Amino acid sequence: MTYTAPERIRPPFTADERGQLNNWLDMQRGIIHYKCAGLSDEAARRSVIPTSPLMTVAGVVAHLRWVEHTWFEVMFLGGSEKENPSFFDDPEDADMRPAADVPLEQLLQEYQVQCARSNEIAAAASLDDRGRRADFKVGQASLRWMLVHMIEETARHAGHLDVIRELLDGETGYF
Repeated sequence: MTYTAPERIRPPFTADERGQLNNWLDMQRGIIHYKCAGLSDEAARRSVIPTSPLMTVAGVVAHLRWVEHTWFEVMFLGGSEKENPSFFDDPEDADMRPAADVPLEQLLQEYQVQCARSNEIAAAASLDDRGRRADFKVGQASLRWMLVHMIEETARHAGHLDVIRELLDGETGYF
């Protein structure tokens, strides 16, 4: 599979609620890919924030891949969390620790595939449908709530990537 970064397209000003939610989330996901464009694998793993050594480009992309899995496959569909490092106690923050031999392009592909899966799950449900994981308080939130949360989560990490990228090579901008 050849990796192609998704486009960054703002939603139409008059889109319905679902269109707004889906398109704003997809735009933030596209910004994640944009912030990674042209980085070497070494740069993607370089820590530039001394107090947050796991906050690397590769770490953020890996984390976001697993966040997508957490919310749509585990919390919303009620799937298993066993393969998801977000749920591991050891090491702490395992989802931000991609294997050293996994190139950034592969991490981005895995993230893109997970986002496509998340979109399929969301498209097949009502915004009012609730998550199926009663064993987690947030696992009973509506799909609408989860989509808004994912916009917030992804945008927050896009902001982290803005800072990391500028510290790595001076590259700025998101559109």
